[in-house]
Amino acid sequence: MHAVHQDSDVTRAPRMSPDERREMLVAATLPLVARHGLKVTTRQIAEAAGVAEGTIFRVFPDKDALIRAAVAKALDPGPVLAELAVVDLDLPLRDRMAAVTGILQRRFVMVFNLLIAVGMHGPPDDIDKHRAAARPQHAAILDEIERIIEPDRANLRCPVPEVVRILRLLTFSGSHPLISDGRMLTADEITDVLLNGTLHQEAQLHHDAQAQLHDARRHRHEGEHRC
Repeated sequence: MHAVHQDSDVTRAPRMSPDERREMLVAATLPLVARHGLKVTTRQIAEAAGVAEGTIFRVFPDKDALIRAAVAKALDPGPVLAELAVVDLDLPLRDRMAAVTGILQRRFVMVFNLLIAVGMHGPPDDIDKHRAAARPQHAAILDEIERIIEPDRANLRCPVPEVVRILRLLTFSGSHPLISDGRMLTADEITDVLLNGTLHQEAQLHHDAQAQLHDARRHRHEGEHRC
């Protein structure tokens, strides 16, 4: 009998560390949870990750633990901070603000869809604990947005932190599928609303004069129509 020799060109895939395997499983789980909610199966996750189903249970005790890890990953502010860090400060204020709004909006939409998929339609029971844990991450994002808007501080009639607070509130409410009745505001629409409400008085007077001129023309046209 002849010994069977494996082809020397065939090599095994490099072995992953436990942390790498965990990250791979979480990355594969996120889009599946957003699509299927809690009904996603470990078989679907394993197929998406390209591993045997048993691999999941060597990393996580059960499916629920994996889903919790995926939700936690979605709430990680790291990717948002990385996007904000590369916003070009040489851009005009409107463009910078639209870029910031787009970054926040993508995060909000992803988180909203994920939480709705797993059946969380309101605040968690331990809301105070959740807020305390999220406070440092929230503060880091707000600080980065303030840095982006700060160069135009003199052109704003509200303090920069207040502008950032309003920007976040408008983006949150305008991006939520239930609050917005399915008609999500665009980043440009949110930027327009915010800037028209925070420009210096001189600039606002110009906008008001334009609006008054428009109203006068409309009233004159209506008067002519009645005659």
